[in-house]
Amino acid sequence: MANMGGGYGPQMMRSLRRDSSVTKERLAPGTVRRIARYAGPFRRQIVGFLALVVVDAAIVIANPLLIRSIINDGIMPRRSDVVLGLALAIAGLSLVDALFGLLQRWYSARIGEGLIYNLRTEVFDHVQRMPVAFFMRAQTGALVSRLNTDVIGAQRALTSTLSSVVSNVVSLVMVLVAMLVLSWQITLVALVLLPVFILPAKWVGRRMSAITREQMQLDAEMSSVMTERFNVAGAMVAKLYGRPDEEAHHFGERAGRVRDVGVTVAMYGAVFRIALGLVAALATALVYGFGGELAVSGAFALGTLVALSSLLLRLYGPLTSLSNVHVDVMTALVSFDRVFEVLDLKPMVAERPGAEPIPDGPVTVEFDAVRFRYPAASDVSLASLESVARPDTGPSQEVLKEVSFVARPGEMVALVGHSGAGKTTITSLASRLYDVDEGAVRINGLDVRDATLDSIRDTVGVVTQDAHLFHDTIGSNLRYARPEATDEEIWDALRAAQIADLVKNLPEELETVVGDRGYRLSGGEKQRMALARLLLKAPRVVVLDEATAHLDSESEAAVQQALKTALRGRTSLVIAHRLSTIREADKILVVEDGRVVETGRHEDLLNLGGAYAELYRTQFSDGSSPAAPAAQVSGSPGD
Repeated sequence: MANMGGGYGPQMMRSLRRDSSVTKERLAPGTVRRIARYAGPFRRQIVGFLALVVVDAAIVIANPLLIRSIINDGIMPRRSDVVLGLALAIAGLSLVDALFGLLQRWYSARIGEGLIYNLRTEVFDHVQRMPVAFFMRAQTGALVSRLNTDVIGAQRALTSTLSSVVSNVVSLVMVLVAMLVLSWQITLVALVLLPVFILPAKWVGRRMSAITREQMQLDAEMSSVMTERFNVAGAMVAKLYGRPDEEAHHFGERAGRVRDVGVTVAMYGAVFRIALGLVAALATALVYGFGGELAVSGAFALGTLVALSSLLLRLYGPLTSLSNVHVDVMTALVSFDRVFEVLDLKPMVAERPGAEPIPDGPVTVEFDAVRFRYPAASDVSLASLESVARPDTGPSQEVLKEVSFVARPGEMVALVGHSGAGKTTITSLASRLYDVDEGAVRINGLDVRDATLDSIRDTVGVVTQDAHLFHDTIGSNLRYARPEATDEEIWDALRAAQIADLVKNLPEELETVVGDRGYRLSGGEKQRMALARLLLKAPRVVVLDEATAHLDSESEAAVQQALKTALRGRTSLVIAHRLSTIREADKILVVEDGRVVETGRHEDLLNLGGAYAELYRTQFSDGSSPAAPAAQVSGSPGD
């Protein structure tokens, strides 16, 4: 049984576990041509690889024929020189087969790993260029799956699947030709038993594909649970709400189902292997019984009977594999198609041909009659990358309506208003995370849609309310803004952000790892680290989206002073819910329902008694007089 199919057993098991429903998938037109283009750089390796596959298949046939000659031409005539010579030939052939096997593996690895590298880097680079709206909708695990599972599945199209098809076809043709030449009667007898083997194999294959699909789904669910529970935020919720027993129970139920399915899969595999061996044994018995009668009667020699029996064991494996070849091929093609699906999703924010860098010098930011609505899901993402159905496929409501203002060089322009008014959307358009629907956003007179993306990133620096830090060292997180920065420049930025003393007191200072999402730091420390990263970048336009929200009063005062120094000479857009933080702004824009309804300085807007005054009165309804003179309201938040 170990020789069944010349080692085809594991390949057949993988083939039987394929999801047969994949054959119902409809591929995009031109998929095969695109795959051929990806195979182009590996053309020579593929030719060499397939040549070795053919030689390996031929060696499988050569061994039984050499054994036949040993028996018929050496043992039966008692010629020891022939026996010795043919035995050495078998040994030499085995060495050649081993060498070719290594070369075949080397070619396979070069082609497979090269293709994986090309696909992964292309998909990663493409996904990195997608707009923020794409990441807001796409499930992270689904994206990672495209870079791992689907890319590896696509790679198998040019290695495992291709070599398996070629090897099986060549082996099957050679085995059948050899058997027909040796004895057409025994070949027909062997083929009569083929349905006894193929039909049960197809039944097992259908059952295996269904169970394997369930097993993969259960594994994915378990992985999702572990990912959610083992990150810092998920673990924090579980700890605070104190339900470890219930969590363990639910996880145990899922793990138990995975265990049961695993046992079922193992038993189906065992049944298949035992049936395979049983059919092989029956076929061998039939061949020896029928062929033995022919040998006794002198119809052919004993060596021919032994060779036929050996070749028989190499007949059923390729036949079974080829019976499922359409599933294997479609599985590989669908993997390619799923990768192409991501690559074909065009970024909504892209650099135009002939884009220009933003002019040097102090920066003016201008919004000119800007109208904007967030794009529909179908415009920015793929349904297959989202874990839930998407009912919102139509256009969204308009978020910004005729927004116009100018932030001149060195000015601080503050945006205030209720949540959902459109403040963050305005700052997102300034950094070109999205493109406007109507109107224009200009920096130094250049429409950002006509500017190079690199110059926008160099010009505009952003600190959001939820500052993100990578699971890396403090130094690496800060150098993300400016890779060439020296340690001294990093320390200057840390001092300006009022966090240098904390870092100096850490055992590893700049080499301290901040943990997943920076969770080893407090909210205020993480926010100041993000401010240090901004200061290190030193952009000409600064966008602060509630950048001091997580700071206590003492830290906030220190950082406000640091920001005042850092923002001097730079244009800034500042979103603040705490109105005390933007009293000294050169211009305050009050945003309501996507419109700028009031514009002016703090004192002027208070005296106006409109929307800003109402916001201020609501925020400081602790006994202070909201309508107090400017000299009385320009102090600390407690005034």
